[in-house]
Amino acid sequence: MPSLAREEIAAGLAEAGYIADAELATAIAVMQLLRRPLLLEGEAGVGKTEVAKALAAVHRTELIRLQCYEGLDQAAALYEWNYQRQLLAIEASKAADGPAQPAEAMEDRVFSEKYLLERPLLAAIRRPVAPVLLIDEVDRADEEFEAFLLELLADWQISIPEFGTIAATAVPHVVLTSNGTRELSDALRRRCLYHYLDFPAAEREARIIMARLPGAGAALALQIARMVERIRQEDLRKVPGIAETLDWAAALVGLEIADLHDAPEAVHETLLCLLKTREDRARLTPEVSRRILGRVA
Repeated sequence: MPSLAREEIAAGLAEAGYIADAELATAIAVMQLLRRPLLLEGEAGVGKTEVAKALAAVHRTELIRLQCYEGLDQAAALYEWNYQRQLLAIEASKAADGPAQPAEAMEDRVFSEKYLLERPLLAAIRRPVAPVLLIDEVDRADEEFEAFLLELLADWQISIPEFGTIAATAVPHVVLTSNGTRELSDALRRRCLYHYLDFPAAEREARIIMARLPGAGAALALQIARMVERIRQEDLRKVPGIAETLDWAAALVGLEIADLHDAPEAVHETLLCLLKTREDRARLTPEVSRRILGRVA
């Protein structure tokens, strides 16, 4: 794989506001070269979902998102029939003057495109231009749905009994994410390319802050990133993610703080942007926040 491809991908993601490291850019380059799904695994808040959003921006295509949850079934993920409209059509046909339609003709009519409700997976394979399909938190779905998903990813076609087989118009760019709440099957892992996404190093998180918040100077962005990096090392119930870092940075910029050392009280008070549980707020006392700030250059 030419190194230029990786560099172009990294540059395109950066234009979309996502600062990728070399390993992630390589994973996406291989994903596009082999036309294989990419499984991103990592802690909540590391930016897995944002990868798919940025990739859609790079390709200038639609992002279609399937949010997985316990109990997710094929109807919610693939398609449903609009039963209410079908019943109304049948009732209207019965009430209309003229000869009654044969049952087969009525069946063909109500099980037609007009009454088909697309769900994310069906929508993704019917788009004329390949979208980015984000299958988010696939580990929250059960093994039965995972098996169905594996079949779809292998064949890129689905069969609707009343409608026939629908093959993909264009194979979508597929990104699956997992927080590791359940072990995924070996079969799904074999079907996908894999990349573990960790919290960014302080220097890269500073670049993310500057990309998303033009008002944050380089020095302040690096201070914020280094302090967040140290806060993540504390014994917290919920480690702050990149989105929380951006919220905190926006608050500090809005308060016109140019240097964290100049406003230790404001730094501590605005940690509400980072810390989202009562236990974590109690753990990071003013003394603890000053200790952490004292280690930030």
